[in-house]
Amino acid sequence: MSIKLKLLRVQTGLTLEGLAQATGLTKSYVSKLERGVSTPSVGAALKLSKALGVQVEELFAESSEEDPVVIHRQQPAIAGGAARLVSGSLPGHRMVAFVLHPTDEPVRNHPMSHHEGEEILHVLKGRITLQLASRTETLSAGDTAHFNAGIPHKITSVGKTPASVLLVIAQAE
Repeated sequence: MSIKLKLLRVQTGLTLEGLAQATGLTKSYVSKLERGVSTPSVGAALKLSKALGVQVEELFAESSEEDPVVIHRQQPAIAGGAARLVSGSLPGHRMVAFVLHPTDEPVRNHPMSHHEGEEILHVLKGRITLQLASRTETLSAGDTAHFNAGIPHKITSVGKTPASVLLVIAQAE
């Protein structure tokens, strides 16, 4: 994503500072994303895509092939709450799927996420708390939540077993 993010930023004529201001993210965080030192949270990726005027999947797109079928092979897990795109990497797709490994620590500068569209969250492993505005639900492996992504939300791992979550976002048109 690092090269793609910088290319999109330069193409839109934004400076690093300008993109940081447009997204509400820090300049150092955006710089780390561009250098590949950090992986964006889902919320950060959605903010970046909106500021750059592209669909979120374009940030992660590796190829511009016209093949209507996309296969993503299994990759090693990314620890520390980072999101790994598992589907939706071609432009024009309205749904994007990530596998998350949420931590039990609050994420600085991103206490709650919200964006247009809908989310389906399915707990693959472990237990999480899903905070939706002032409502908090504890979900275990096999549980699913479907909600309006405009509602401020946050996912936190609970318990000894590290959690794994499949997150599908259907973006508004």
